[in-house]
Amino acid sequence: MRASLGSTMFDRLRHPLVAVAAALLLTVPFLGLFVSHGLHLTPEPPGANITPAMAVLTGGAAILGASFLLAWAAETAEKDVPTAFAIAVLAVLAVAPEYAVDALYAWQAGSGQSGAAQLAIANMTGANRILIGIGWAGIALFTVYRAKHLGDEAVEHRSGFLADVVTLDHGIALEIVFLLAATAFAFFVPLGGTIGILDTVVLLGLYVLYIAIVIRGDVEEPEENVGVPAYFQAYSKVPRIAVVLFLFAFSGVLIYIAVHPFATGLERLGLQYGVPEFFMIQWLAPLASESPELIVVAYLVNKARSTAGFNALISSKLNQWTLLIGTLAIVFSIAAGHIGGLPIDEKQVAEIWITAAQSLFAIGILSNFEISVREAIGLLVLFASQVIAEFYVIQTMSAQAANEVSILILHGYTVVYVILGLALFVRHRESLRELLGRTATNAREAIGSGQPERAD
Repeated sequence: MRASLGSTMFDRLRHPLVAVAAALLLTVPFLGLFVSHGLHLTPEPPGANITPAMAVLTGGAAILGASFLLAWAAETAEKDVPTAFAIAVLAVLAVAPEYAVDALYAWQAGSGQSGAAQLAIANMTGANRILIGIGWAGIALFTVYRAKHLGDEAVEHRSGFLADVVTLDHGIALEIVFLLAATAFAFFVPLGGTIGILDTVVLLGLYVLYIAIVIRGDVEEPEENVGVPAYFQAYSKVPRIAVVLFLFAFSGVLIYIAVHPFATGLERLGLQYGVPEFFMIQWLAPLASESPELIVVAYLVNKARSTAGFNALISSKLNQWTLLIGTLAIVFSIAAGHIGGLPIDEKQVAEIWITAAQSLFAIGILSNFEISVREAIGLLVLFASQVIAEFYVIQTMSAQAANEVSILILHGYTVVYVILGLALFVRHRESLRELLGRTATNAREAIGSGQPERAD
Protein backbone atom coordinates (compact mmCIF):
# COMPACT_ATOMS: atom_id res chain seq x y z
CA MET A 1 0.00 0.00 0.00
CA ARG A 2 2.77 2.44 1.02
CA ALA A 3 4.78 1.47 -2.04
CA SER A 4 1.77 2.19 -4.23
CA LEU A 5 1.24 5.60 -2.61
CA GLY A 6 4.94 6.41 -3.00
CA SER A 7 4.83 5.45 -6.67
CA THR A 8 1.71 7.57 -7.25
CA MET A 9 3.31 10.59 -5.56
CA PHE A 10 6.48 10.14 -7.65
CA ASP A 11 4.43 9.96 -10.85
CA ARG A 12 2.65 13.19 -9.93
CA LEU A 13 5.97 14.94 -9.34
CA ARG A 14 7.08 13.86 -12.80
CA HIS A 15 4.04 15.51 -14.44
CA PRO A 16 5.09 18.18 -16.99
CA LEU A 17 3.06 20.87 -15.24
CA VAL A 18 5.18 20.34 -12.11
CA ALA A 19 8.25 21.29 -14.13
CA VAL A 20 6.43 24.40 -15.44
CA ALA A 21 5.42 25.32 -11.89
CA ALA A 22 9.03 24.90 -10.70
CA ALA A 23 10.28 27.20 -13.47
CA LEU A 24 7.64 29.78 -12.55
CA LEU A 25 8.59 29.56 -8.86
CA LEU A 26 12.17 30.50 -9.75
CA THR A 27 10.85 33.80 -11.05
CA VAL A 28 8.75 34.66 -7.96
CA PRO A 29 11.47 36.27 -5.76
CA PHE A 30 12.50 38.63 -8.55
CA LEU A 31 8.89 39.44 -9.46
CA GLY A 32 8.27 40.27 -5.81
CA LEU A 33 11.15 42.76 -5.85
CA PHE A 34 9.98 44.15 -9.18
CA VAL A 35 6.42 44.72 -7.87
CA SER A 36 7.76 46.50 -4.78
CA HIS A 37 10.42 48.60 -6.55
CA GLY A 38 9.04 48.96 -10.09
CA LEU A 39 11.27 49.96 -12.99
CA HIS A 40 13.84 51.37 -10.56
CA LEU A 41 14.88 47.89 -9.47
CA THR A 42 18.68 48.18 -9.35
CA PRO A 43 21.14 47.09 -6.67
CA GLU A 44 22.18 49.95 -4.45
CA PRO A 45 25.32 50.43 -2.35
CA PRO A 46 25.65 48.25 0.78
CA GLY A 47 23.05 49.00 3.44
CA ALA A 48 20.19 49.71 1.01
CA ASN A 49 17.14 47.51 0.44
CA ILE A 50 18.56 45.66 -2.58
CA THR A 51 22.17 44.59 -2.39
CA PRO A 52 24.24 43.50 -5.42
CA ALA A 53 24.21 39.91 -4.15
CA MET A 54 20.41 39.97 -3.86
CA ALA A 55 20.05 41.34 -7.39
CA VAL A 56 22.38 38.65 -8.76
CA LEU A 57 20.63 35.79 -6.94
CA THR A 58 17.03 36.77 -7.66
CA GLY A 59 17.76 38.02 -11.19
CA GLY A 60 19.79 34.92 -12.00
CA ALA A 61 17.04 32.59 -10.72
CA ALA A 62 14.42 34.47 -12.76
CA ILE A 63 16.56 34.27 -15.91
CA LEU A 64 17.04 30.53 -15.34
CA GLY A 65 13.31 29.90 -14.92
CA ALA A 66 12.37 32.09 -17.88
CA SER A 67 14.99 30.39 -20.07
CA PHE A 68 13.35 27.00 -19.52
CA LEU A 69 9.92 28.47 -20.32
CA LEU A 70 11.37 30.00 -23.48
CA ALA A 71 12.89 26.71 -24.59
CA TRP A 72 9.64 24.83 -23.99
CA ALA A 73 7.72 27.47 -25.98
CA ALA A 74 10.10 27.13 -28.95
CA GLU A 75 9.91 23.33 -28.93
CA THR A 76 6.11 23.38 -28.69
CA ALA A 77 5.86 25.92 -31.53
CA GLU A 78 7.69 23.56 -33.90
CA LYS A 79 4.40 21.75 -34.46
CA ASP A 80 2.83 24.81 -36.10
CA VAL A 81 5.68 26.81 -37.71
CA PRO A 82 8.95 25.94 -39.46
CA THR A 83 11.58 24.91 -36.91
CA ALA A 84 14.03 27.53 -38.21
CA PHE A 85 11.45 30.27 -37.60
CA ALA A 86 10.70 29.03 -34.07
CA ILE A 87 14.43 29.00 -33.36
CA ALA A 88 14.79 32.51 -34.80
CA VAL A 89 12.05 33.83 -32.47
CA LEU A 90 13.71 32.10 -29.53
CA ALA A 91 17.06 33.65 -30.45
CA VAL A 92 15.63 37.17 -30.68
CA LEU A 93 13.87 36.91 -27.31
CA ALA A 94 16.90 35.34 -25.62
CA VAL A 95 19.19 38.19 -26.64
CA ALA A 96 16.63 40.99 -26.21
CA PRO A 97 18.38 42.20 -23.01
CA GLU A 98 21.55 42.80 -25.00
CA TYR A 99 19.58 45.00 -27.39
CA ALA A 100 18.22 46.99 -24.45
CA VAL A 101 21.68 47.60 -22.97
CA ASP A 102 23.20 48.70 -26.27
CA ALA A 103 20.19 50.83 -27.15
CA LEU A 104 20.62 52.67 -23.84
CA TYR A 105 24.25 53.54 -24.64
CA ALA A 106 23.36 54.50 -28.22
CA TRP A 107 20.62 56.81 -26.91
CA GLN A 108 23.03 58.41 -24.47
CA ALA A 109 25.52 58.92 -27.31
CA GLY A 110 22.86 60.58 -29.46
CA SER A 111 22.01 62.83 -26.51
CA GLY A 112 25.62 63.99 -26.37
CA GLN A 113 26.88 62.02 -23.38
CA SER A 114 30.66 61.71 -23.60
CA GLY A 115 32.03 58.19 -24.02
CA ALA A 116 28.63 56.53 -24.51
CA ALA A 117 29.30 55.66 -28.16
CA GLN A 118 32.46 53.78 -27.19
CA LEU A 119 30.54 51.91 -24.49
CA ALA A 120 27.81 50.93 -26.97
CA ILE A 121 30.33 49.46 -29.41
CA ALA A 122 32.35 47.83 -26.64
CA ASN A 123 29.23 46.16 -25.26
CA MET A 124 28.10 45.03 -28.71
CA THR A 125 31.47 43.59 -29.73
CA GLY A 126 31.93 41.94 -26.33
CA ALA A 127 28.52 40.24 -26.59
CA ASN A 128 29.27 38.93 -30.09
CA ARG A 129 32.68 37.58 -29.13
CA ILE A 130 31.33 35.94 -25.95
CA LEU A 131 28.62 34.22 -27.98
CA ILE A 132 31.25 32.49 -30.15
CA GLY A 133 34.22 32.24 -27.79
CA ILE A 134 32.23 30.85 -24.87
CA GLY A 135 28.86 29.94 -26.42
CA TRP A 136 29.81 28.03 -29.56
CA ALA A 137 32.97 26.56 -28.06
CA GLY A 138 31.47 25.67 -24.68
CA ILE A 139 28.32 24.10 -26.10
CA ALA A 140 30.36 22.01 -28.56
CA LEU A 141 32.53 20.69 -25.73
CA PHE A 142 29.47 20.06 -23.56
CA THR A 143 27.79 18.18 -26.42
CA VAL A 144 30.76 15.83 -26.85
CA TYR A 145 31.08 15.35 -23.08
CA ARG A 146 27.39 14.55 -22.73
CA ALA A 147 27.47 12.11 -25.66
CA LYS A 148 30.14 10.02 -23.93
CA HIS A 149 27.74 9.40 -21.05
CA LEU A 150 24.25 9.43 -22.59
CA GLY A 151 24.79 9.22 -26.34
CA ASP A 152 23.95 11.67 -29.12
CA GLU A 153 23.58 10.87 -32.82
CA ALA A 154 25.04 14.26 -33.70
CA VAL A 155 28.42 13.35 -32.14
CA GLU A 156 30.93 11.24 -34.08
CA HIS A 157 33.77 9.63 -32.15
CA ARG A 158 36.88 9.64 -34.33
CA SER A 159 40.38 8.38 -33.75
CA GLY A 160 43.07 10.94 -33.06
CA PHE A 161 43.85 13.63 -30.52
CA LEU A 162 40.65 15.49 -29.54
CA ALA A 163 39.16 14.42 -32.88
CA ASP A 164 35.53 13.83 -31.86
CA VAL A 165 33.14 16.11 -33.74
CA VAL A 166 29.65 17.51 -33.43
CA THR A 167 27.96 17.18 -36.82
CA LEU A 168 25.36 19.72 -37.90
CA ASP A 169 22.26 19.34 -40.03
CA HIS A 170 23.00 20.55 -43.56
CA GLY A 171 19.73 22.49 -43.39
CA ILE A 172 21.60 25.07 -41.32
CA ALA A 173 23.34 26.27 -44.50
CA LEU A 174 21.00 29.24 -44.86
CA GLU A 175 21.94 30.68 -41.47
CA ILE A 176 25.65 30.14 -42.04
CA VAL A 177 25.63 31.87 -45.43
CA PHE A 178 23.67 34.88 -44.17
CA LEU A 179 26.04 35.13 -41.21
CA LEU A 180 28.98 35.01 -43.64
CA ALA A 181 27.45 37.85 -45.69
CA ALA A 182 26.93 39.98 -42.56
CA THR A 183 30.47 39.21 -41.40
CA ALA A 184 32.00 40.21 -44.76
CA PHE A 185 30.09 43.50 -44.65
CA ALA A 186 31.14 44.15 -41.03
CA PHE A 187 34.79 44.50 -42.08
CA PHE A 188 33.80 47.62 -44.06
CA VAL A 189 31.58 49.22 -41.39
CA PRO A 190 34.42 51.09 -39.58
CA LEU A 191 35.76 52.62 -42.81
CA GLY A 192 33.09 55.30 -42.76
CA GLY A 193 34.04 56.49 -39.30
CA THR A 194 30.57 55.77 -37.92
CA ILE A 195 27.96 53.05 -37.68
CA GLY A 196 25.49 54.86 -39.94
CA ILE A 197 22.16 54.55 -41.69
CA LEU A 198 23.70 52.81 -44.72
CA ASP A 199 24.95 50.08 -42.39
CA THR A 200 21.45 49.87 -40.91
CA VAL A 201 19.86 49.43 -44.36
CA VAL A 202 22.27 46.66 -45.39
CA LEU A 203 22.29 44.72 -42.11
CA LEU A 204 18.56 44.97 -41.42
CA GLY A 205 17.92 44.12 -45.06
CA LEU A 206 19.93 40.91 -44.69
CA TYR A 207 17.96 39.86 -41.63
CA VAL A 208 14.57 40.67 -43.19
CA LEU A 209 15.50 38.62 -46.26
CA TYR A 210 16.60 35.74 -44.03
CA ILE A 211 13.30 35.77 -42.10
CA ALA A 212 11.32 36.01 -45.35
CA ILE A 213 12.99 32.81 -46.55
CA VAL A 214 12.68 30.76 -43.35
CA ILE A 215 9.06 31.74 -42.65
CA ARG A 216 8.01 30.38 -46.06
CA GLY A 217 9.64 27.03 -45.39
CA ASP A 218 7.76 23.82 -44.72
CA VAL A 219 6.44 22.99 -41.27
CA GLU A 220 8.45 19.85 -40.61
CA GLU A 221 7.23 16.97 -38.53
CA PRO A 222 8.59 17.95 -35.10
CA GLU A 223 11.18 15.76 -33.46
CA GLU A 224 9.83 13.30 -30.92
CA ASN A 225 9.53 15.34 -27.75
CA VAL A 226 9.09 14.31 -24.15
CA GLY A 227 8.11 16.15 -21.01
CA VAL A 228 6.70 19.67 -21.21
CA PRO A 229 6.83 20.21 -25.02
CA ALA A 230 5.18 16.83 -25.70
CA TYR A 231 2.47 17.64 -23.15
CA PHE A 232 1.64 21.00 -24.73
CA GLN A 233 1.89 19.67 -28.30
CA ALA A 234 -0.94 17.25 -27.43
CA TYR A 235 -3.30 20.22 -26.93
CA SER A 236 -5.66 21.16 -29.74
CA LYS A 237 -4.40 23.94 -32.01
CA VAL A 238 -5.97 27.05 -30.43
CA PRO A 239 -5.02 26.26 -26.79
CA ARG A 240 -1.55 25.13 -27.95
CA ILE A 241 -0.92 28.40 -29.78
CA ALA A 242 -2.24 30.35 -26.78
CA VAL A 243 0.20 28.53 -24.47
CA VAL A 244 3.12 29.17 -26.84
CA LEU A 245 2.31 32.87 -27.13
CA PHE A 246 1.96 33.21 -23.35
CA LEU A 247 5.26 31.43 -22.67
CA PHE A 248 7.08 33.49 -25.31
CA ALA A 249 5.61 36.75 -23.98
CA PHE A 250 6.08 36.00 -20.27
CA SER A 251 9.62 34.65 -20.57
CA GLY A 252 10.69 37.34 -23.04
CA VAL A 253 9.45 40.20 -20.85
CA LEU A 254 10.88 38.64 -17.69
CA ILE A 255 14.31 38.11 -19.22
CA TYR A 256 14.21 41.68 -20.50
CA ILE A 257 13.51 43.21 -17.07
CA ALA A 258 15.68 40.80 -15.04
CA VAL A 259 18.94 41.08 -16.94
CA HIS A 260 19.60 44.74 -16.12
CA PRO A 261 19.51 44.30 -12.31
CA PHE A 262 21.43 41.03 -12.70
CA ALA A 263 24.13 42.66 -14.83
CA THR A 264 24.27 45.76 -12.62
CA GLY A 265 24.65 43.54 -9.56
CA LEU A 266 27.54 41.73 -11.22
CA GLU A 267 29.15 45.07 -12.10
CA ARG A 268 28.86 46.32 -8.51
CA LEU A 269 30.34 43.10 -7.20
CA GLY A 270 33.14 43.42 -9.76
CA LEU A 271 33.91 46.97 -8.66
CA GLN A 272 34.18 45.75 -5.08
CA TYR A 273 36.96 43.41 -6.23
CA GLY A 274 38.81 45.99 -8.35
CA VAL A 275 37.59 45.07 -11.86
CA PRO A 276 37.72 48.19 -14.16
CA GLU A 277 34.30 49.57 -15.15
CA PHE A 278 34.99 49.66 -18.92
CA PHE A 279 36.18 46.05 -18.81
CA MET A 280 32.98 45.01 -17.04
CA ILE A 281 30.76 46.81 -19.57
CA GLN A 282 32.47 44.98 -22.41
CA TRP A 283 32.65 41.53 -20.83
CA LEU A 284 30.72 41.09 -17.58
CA ALA A 285 27.44 42.79 -18.58
CA PRO A 286 27.25 40.95 -21.97
CA LEU A 287 28.02 37.66 -20.23
CA ALA A 288 24.96 38.25 -18.04
CA SER A 289 22.76 39.20 -21.00
CA GLU A 290 23.92 36.18 -23.03
CA SER A 291 23.15 33.74 -20.19
CA PRO A 292 19.49 33.06 -21.19
CA GLU A 293 20.37 31.69 -24.61
CA LEU A 294 23.31 29.66 -23.26
CA ILE A 295 20.95 28.09 -20.72
CA VAL A 296 18.41 27.35 -23.44
CA VAL A 297 21.01 25.76 -25.72
CA ALA A 298 22.49 23.68 -22.88
CA TYR A 299 18.97 22.45 -22.15
CA LEU A 300 18.47 21.42 -25.80
CA VAL A 301 21.84 19.67 -25.91
CA ASN A 302 21.01 17.82 -22.71
CA LYS A 303 17.95 16.44 -24.52
CA ALA A 304 20.23 15.23 -27.35
CA ARG A 305 18.89 18.02 -29.60
CA SER A 306 22.33 19.30 -30.54
CA THR A 307 21.21 20.41 -34.00
CA ALA A 308 18.45 22.61 -32.58
CA GLY A 309 20.92 23.94 -30.02
CA PHE A 310 23.48 24.98 -32.62
CA ASN A 311 20.71 26.39 -34.80
CA ALA A 312 19.78 28.64 -31.88
CA LEU A 313 23.39 29.72 -31.35
CA ILE A 314 23.95 30.53 -35.01
CA SER A 315 20.59 32.29 -35.28
CA SER A 316 21.48 34.36 -32.18
CA LYS A 317 24.80 35.34 -33.71
CA LEU A 318 23.08 36.26 -36.97
CA ASN A 319 20.50 38.53 -35.35
CA GLN A 320 23.12 40.14 -33.08
CA TRP A 321 25.42 40.73 -36.04
CA THR A 322 22.61 42.28 -38.10
CA LEU A 323 19.74 43.61 -35.95
CA LEU A 324 21.90 44.67 -33.01
CA ILE A 325 24.42 46.63 -35.07
CA GLY A 326 21.74 47.87 -37.47
CA THR A 327 19.54 49.40 -34.77
CA LEU A 328 22.33 51.41 -33.14
CA ALA A 329 22.25 54.14 -35.80
CA ILE A 330 18.44 54.35 -35.59
CA VAL A 331 18.46 54.85 -31.82
CA PHE A 332 21.35 57.32 -32.07
CA SER A 333 19.54 59.36 -34.75
CA ILE A 334 16.27 59.51 -32.78
CA ALA A 335 18.11 60.71 -29.67
CA ALA A 336 20.16 63.24 -31.67
CA GLY A 337 17.12 64.59 -33.49
CA HIS A 338 18.68 64.11 -36.93
CA ILE A 339 19.99 61.32 -39.13
CA GLY A 340 23.50 60.43 -38.03
CA GLY A 341 25.84 57.63 -37.10
CA LEU A 342 27.45 56.30 -33.96
CA PRO A 343 31.04 57.67 -33.99
CA ILE A 344 33.90 55.16 -33.97
CA ASP A 345 37.37 55.86 -32.57
CA GLU A 346 40.58 53.94 -33.28
CA LYS A 347 40.03 51.47 -30.44
CA GLN A 348 36.48 50.69 -31.54
CA VAL A 349 37.61 50.17 -35.14
CA ALA A 350 39.96 47.49 -33.82
CA GLU A 351 37.15 46.01 -31.70
CA ILE A 352 34.82 45.69 -34.70
CA TRP A 353 37.53 44.17 -36.87
CA ILE A 354 38.52 41.51 -34.33
CA THR A 355 34.84 40.66 -33.81
CA ALA A 356 34.33 40.24 -37.55
CA ALA A 357 37.56 38.21 -37.80
CA GLN A 358 36.48 35.88 -35.00
CA SER A 359 33.15 35.42 -36.77
CA LEU A 360 34.97 34.60 -40.02
CA PHE A 361 37.07 31.97 -38.26
CA ALA A 362 34.02 30.43 -36.57
CA ILE A 363 32.09 30.26 -39.86
CA GLY A 364 35.15 28.64 -41.46
CA ILE A 365 34.98 25.95 -38.78
CA LEU A 366 31.28 25.27 -39.42
CA SER A 367 31.56 25.49 -43.21
CA ASN A 368 31.90 21.69 -43.41
CA PHE A 369 28.88 21.23 -41.09
CA GLU A 370 30.87 20.07 -38.07
CA ILE A 371 32.98 21.33 -35.21
CA SER A 372 35.63 19.17 -33.56
CA VAL A 373 36.87 19.24 -29.98
CA ARG A 374 40.17 20.69 -31.24
CA GLU A 375 38.38 23.51 -33.05
CA ALA A 376 36.17 24.28 -30.07
CA ILE A 377 39.20 24.46 -27.78
CA GLY A 378 40.93 26.69 -30.34
CA LEU A 379 37.98 29.11 -30.30
CA LEU A 380 37.92 29.14 -26.51
CA VAL A 381 41.69 29.58 -26.07
CA LEU A 382 41.94 32.41 -28.61
CA PHE A 383 39.03 34.23 -27.00
CA ALA A 384 40.19 33.74 -23.41
CA SER A 385 43.83 34.59 -24.08
CA GLN A 386 42.92 37.87 -25.76
CA VAL A 387 40.61 38.92 -22.90
CA ILE A 388 43.23 37.97 -20.28
CA ALA A 389 45.97 39.81 -22.17
CA GLU A 390 43.89 42.99 -22.34
CA PHE A 391 42.93 42.73 -18.67
CA TYR A 392 46.59 42.43 -17.72
CA VAL A 393 47.48 45.47 -19.82
CA ILE A 394 44.66 47.55 -18.29
CA GLN A 395 45.72 46.61 -14.77
CA THR A 396 49.45 47.20 -15.18
CA MET A 397 49.83 50.22 -17.51
CA SER A 398 48.76 53.84 -17.63
CA ALA A 399 45.52 54.57 -19.50
CA GLN A 400 47.23 55.93 -22.65
CA ALA A 401 49.84 53.16 -22.83
CA ALA A 402 47.20 50.50 -22.12
CA ASN A 403 45.03 51.83 -24.96
CA GLU A 404 47.92 51.69 -27.46
CA VAL A 405 49.00 48.19 -26.43
CA SER A 406 45.38 47.03 -26.41
CA ILE A 407 44.93 48.15 -30.02
CA LEU A 408 48.08 46.22 -31.01
CA ILE A 409 46.73 43.11 -29.28
CA LEU A 410 43.40 43.45 -31.09
CA HIS A 411 45.09 43.87 -34.48
CA GLY A 412 47.34 40.89 -33.82
CA TYR A 413 44.44 38.59 -32.95
CA THR A 414 42.49 39.92 -35.94
CA VAL A 415 45.28 38.81 -38.28
CA VAL A 416 45.41 35.37 -36.64
CA TYR A 417 41.64 34.90 -36.91
CA VAL A 418 41.55 35.98 -40.56
CA ILE A 419 44.45 33.71 -41.58
CA LEU A 420 42.91 30.71 -39.80
CA GLY A 421 39.47 31.47 -41.24
CA LEU A 422 40.68 31.79 -44.84
CA ALA A 423 42.72 28.59 -44.46
CA LEU A 424 39.58 26.75 -43.32
CA PHE A 425 37.56 28.07 -46.26
CA VAL A 426 40.22 26.79 -48.66
CA ARG A 427 40.26 23.44 -46.88
CA HIS A 428 36.46 23.20 -46.88
CA ARG A 429 35.93 24.65 -50.36
CA GLU A 430 33.73 21.73 -51.49
CA SER A 431 31.47 22.18 -48.47
CA LEU A 432 31.44 25.94 -49.08
CA ARG A 433 30.08 25.35 -52.58
CA GLU A 434 27.36 23.16 -51.07
CA LEU A 435 26.56 25.88 -48.53
CA LEU A 436 26.10 28.48 -51.26
CA GLY A 437 24.18 26.09 -53.51
CA ARG A 438 21.71 25.04 -50.82
CA THR A 439 21.12 28.65 -49.82
CA ALA A 440 20.49 29.75 -53.41
CA THR A 441 18.05 26.87 -53.88
CA ASN A 442 16.16 27.65 -50.67
CA ALA A 443 15.98 31.36 -51.58
CA ARG A 444 14.60 30.61 -55.06
CA GLU A 445 11.98 28.23 -53.66
CA ALA A 446 10.92 30.66 -50.94
CA ILE A 447 10.61 33.60 -53.36
CA GLY A 448 9.01 31.50 -56.11
CA SER A 449 5.42 30.38 -56.14
CA GLY A 450 5.97 26.64 -56.09
CA GLN A 451 6.14 24.34 -53.11
CA PRO A 452 9.61 24.10 -51.56
CA GLU A 453 11.80 21.19 -52.53
CA ARG A 454 14.65 21.06 -50.07
CA ALA A 455 18.12 20.35 -51.39
CA ASP A 456 19.51 17.02 -50.30
